[in-house]
Amino acid sequence: MKREERQQSIINLLVEHKTVDLDDLADRFIVSKMTIHRDLDDLEQAGVLRKVRGGATIDAGTQFESDFRFRERQGHDEKLAMARAALDLVEPGMTVMINDGSMAAVLGEMLLQKRPLTLITNNAAIIDRMKNESGITLIALGGVYSAKFNAFLGVVTEEALSRLRADIAFLSTPAVSGKLAYHMDDNVVRTKRAMIASAARSCLLVNHQRIGHTALHVMADLADFDAVITDQAPDAAIVEQFRCDGIVLTIASNQDMT
Repeated sequence: MKREERQQSIINLLVEHKTVDLDDLADRFIVSKMTIHRDLDDLEQAGVLRKVRGGATIDAGTQFESDFRFRERQGHDEKLAMARAALDLVEPGMTVMINDGSMAAVLGEMLLQKRPLTLITNNAAIIDRMKNESGITLIALGGVYSAKFNAFLGVVTEEALSRLRADIAFLSTPAVSGKLAYHMDDNVVRTKRAMIASAARSCLLVNHQRIGHTALHVMADLADFDAVITDQAPDAAIVEQFRCDGIVLTIASNQDMT
């Protein structure tokens, strides 16, 4: 088996199992452990996985967010629930901004129900989906393309955002702890902050399993958002703390406002 084929097989196993074991991979592909080490190094350098002791994982860590290709396959029902809740904040005729991420891509698809809209995004999946749709004025943000995030990032993206204004921006995050939202990548953080600054209102989308976790960079204070949407209620203590802090939390599974 060629190296490229073996590495693709490792990716396929990660999609199915989320983790892989070094010894198992060496036995499966009948190669040395050193060869598997090199494969995992290559994939880690490409931002596809995170090496751990004895293998690799696609689960996020404080300095790692898994590749878009993995995230788009995970938690689809939860993403649908959050997207439906977010859609309630959109009215035809609005200018809507959406960031990178698989969660945002699901919401982007649903926005077709609210056309006509002007849509501003750096999300390549949304750009590809919307480019031929009637009733959607698509403003595609340029910049440096990131395969890991399937999005355009960097100075060009941030400069474009500084010259645009939206009625509402929808942003996702891989980690929330206390009153702060976090992200692992500094380029992504800067783009998300630029979106918040360029929108009259902003809404944060976060899976409940990501609440109570941190990442490398502080992205924003939750008070910067007009609403926070999650798929299921987090721990009661967290819900109570949100209430005390004046954070508007929408539980997508029941549409209750807390």
